Amino acid sequence: EENGHQNKRLKRDADEEDAEDQSKKSPKRKIVLLMAYSGKGYHGMQRNVGSSQFKTIEDDLVSALVQSGCIPENHGEDMKKMSFQRCARTDKGVSAAGQIVSLKVRLIDDILEKINNHLPSHIRILGLKRVTGGFNSKNKCDARTYSYMLPTFAFAHKDHDVQEEVYRLDKETLAKVNKLLACYKGTHNFHNFTSQKGPRDPSAKRYIMEMYCGEPFVRENIEFAVIRVKGQSFMMHQIRKMIGLVIAIVKGYAAESIIERSWGEEKVDVPKAPGLGLVLERVHFEKYNRRFGNDGLHEPLEWTEEEEKIAVFKEQYIYPTIINTEREEKSMANWLNTLSIHDFNSSAVGMQANNKNSK
Repeated sequence: EENGHQNKRLKRDADEEDAEDQSKKSPKRKIVLLMAYSGKGYHGMQRNVGSSQFKTIEDDLVSALVQSGCIPENHGEDMKKMSFQRCARTDKGVSAAGQIVSLKVRLIDDILEKINNHLPSHIRILGLKRVTGGFNSKNKCDARTYSYMLPTFAFAHKDHDVQEEVYRLDKETLAKVNKLLACYKGTHNFHNFTSQKGPRDPSAKRYIMEMYCGEPFVRENIEFAVIRVKGQSFMMHQIRKMIGLVIAIVKGYAAESIIERSWGEEKVDVPKAPGLGLVLERVHFEKYNRRFGNDGLHEPLEWTEEEEKIAVFKEQYIYPTIINTEREEKSMANWLNTLSIHDFNSSAVGMQANNKNSK
């Protein structure tokens, strides 16, 4: 009898070990995670393996994936092993309400809850969907929508003495802002809006679908407005420079013709608005959804059910961070003071001609 009990116990121990082995062997599945985060204090989204002093959003995400048991530790060290891809590389200090990452994980029980338990409260995984094995969130993304929240005193003319808390945007100025933002629509050569591209680099051509500024609203005595921009893809600092140039024109530092000039080959001095107000709102997978969204095996990459959670996260973590940081650090007010040192009139064409002659 004793032997019988012992045999049962040994069998039970063996079964537990089998279950553990099974979970290690459990098939990995390609999924996408819907992420929201407040980017303040982070050096952007993308992980820089080997430079731990620059903390990124992915450092915290990978650590949570390992601790929750979704991925083995060595996949955290070499992210290619889990086919990890982020949809957009957000810059230092930039937040996201609808970032998407694709990766292979073990589909453990209560996976979202377990990952979130190991994340700080200002980073949340709000949704998960299974996708095709070859899915890559960066390559399959057709478009990205960003918003930029800024205090409206940024649009006050430079010759007017403005009290920041009292300033309110009038209809005429808002109409002018929107007329200028609409100039960006279509395909243009944006080489002047990033530091990484030359004027003849084909990848500097980008397609903008829409760009506009919404009605202003007051928070904590300061009036804010939100600019929205949807484009196929954006280069580093591109949106912040697009907005920076419009602010420079509306404030009276630069002529309207500078936008047209910036598409040309000459080098134009384009100021870069602060990163604080920039938020990755959502990413679009229209082509993927048409092909796989209703094939009976995969779900379309739409997040209507998660929209309320996204809105709550923005109200709790993203907007307060932008508003409080603006009040405390005055990032927009300080940046506006630097506009006068930009040279918006000089042409670099003569300089380039001289260079060619000297060669």
